[in-house]
Amino acid sequence: MPPRLTSLADDARIAFDNLADRASGLVNPTVRLGVTGLSRSGKTVFISSLVHNLLHGGRLPLFEPVQSGRVSAVRLEPQPDDAVPRFQYEDHIRALVKDRIWPDSTRAISELRITLDYQSASGWNRLFSPGRLSIDIVDYPGEWLLDLPLLGKDYRTFSEETIALAETGVRFELSRQWLALTRAADIHAGADEMVARDLATAFADYLKACKADERSLSTLPPGRLLLPGDLDGSPALTFAPLALPPDGRPGRGSLWTMMERRYEAYKSVVVKPFFREHFARLDRQIVLVDALQAMNRGPEAVQDLERALTDVLACFRPGTNSLLSSLLGRRIDRVLVAATKADHLHHESHDRLDALTRRLVDRAIDRIGMAGAGIDVMALASVRATREATVKRDGHELPVIVGTPMEGETIAGERFDGQRKTAIFPGDLPEDPESLFDRIAAGETGLQLPDVNVVRFRPPHLEETGGGIKLSVPHIRLDRAMQFLFGDRLA
Repeated sequence: MPPRLTSLADDARIAFDNLADRASGLVNPTVRLGVTGLSRSGKTVFISSLVHNLLHGGRLPLFEPVQSGRVSAVRLEPQPDDAVPRFQYEDHIRALVKDRIWPDSTRAISELRITLDYQSASGWNRLFSPGRLSIDIVDYPGEWLLDLPLLGKDYRTFSEETIALAETGVRFELSRQWLALTRAADIHAGADEMVARDLATAFADYLKACKADERSLSTLPPGRLLLPGDLDGSPALTFAPLALPPDGRPGRGSLWTMMERRYEAYKSVVVKPFFREHFARLDRQIVLVDALQAMNRGPEAVQDLERALTDVLACFRPGTNSLLSSLLGRRIDRVLVAATKADHLHHESHDRLDALTRRLVDRAIDRIGMAGAGIDVMALASVRATREATVKRDGHELPVIVGTPMEGETIAGERFDGQRKTAIFPGDLPEDPESLFDRIAAGETGLQLPDVNVVRFRPPHLEETGGGIKLSVPHIRLDRAMQFLFGDRLA
């Protein structure tokens, strides 16, 4: 089981916040939906498309409240948390729809409230329910979620685990400079600010190299070293793991003592406030993953994605809330793990992407020994940037996808200008992910994963209606995600 992440004092503050939320919810029923994802998985695009489709009557056949006509109005409203930046929906949707560029990725927490007026499907509920539900969407970087397990680890454990991971596979080459510095450091010498800064910089550079597109590794805590924000240069971010002896304690005023103190400060100043003020108040959660990118980068990236999902799911306790638990211990009672960019595959491979992601999640659940109740998996595309077609080659019909590659994208040696469309064969995912994962786990030498073409396409051009109103953003299975995440709250 995952270690305890909070103290009794934290629990008391969380309980107080939950009581305040529930009191407010009696007047205005609300569900707090957390949206996060691992690197470049499309969190901003997901939120923008979800809100745009609700506001503009998008095609949502699997979202029952809209399909049945029970939703009468949808509107954006001021968010309840005045200290949290607003998710800039208007700017992001303008980038997608007007400029046809992908909006900037999430670098800090933000929030947006969208309210739906609806008629309950139950006559009994219509007598007692106001027929209104507010969805508070809380957007935060996946790196912050991967920091939560640090709350249950002391500095020695953090150092040992981080160094052991850095010595494996491709990470060993990427961490060479930092590992050399940390092994050369005299941990018993007096604390030296310049030594600490050099170690922290080399460690952050290693994490950034792991995150880069050509590697696409996912397990990268401490996440704020990648997204420092207004804490850049602070002592709480100027630390790194050290090569520690198997026993013993740090001496007073030593480098070891300095690093340990700053690690604890990081947990206290950065991680705990996020957990207490935001994460512990969520009702539902979606975790977006780019499984296709991991497949494209090879077995090590796939294993790292599984490791990251294990750490992520260990933070959740999915299950049904009782009245007491909802007031004092509040569970995230539904978690959706969604593999994005399904539009990069022909629909014949969507089920395979779903199965591959489900196997990743099942293995993660098995490793942490938790039940899978309240967790679902699906493949989706928040914005569908391609359409499907077939081409004939050597007398055979091949399924292809057609889209406009981003400017500078190169396919088969051909560089695109961002204006011209092209058709590509996206490749095939394995029919049997179980055997593939067994071969990866066995460390099979020279294992080649299925070749999947991961091309960056521009957002689609949206046609206008006769009145000059642009149609809603096209998607794949966004409606099914809505139904799972909050459809029951509109019953």
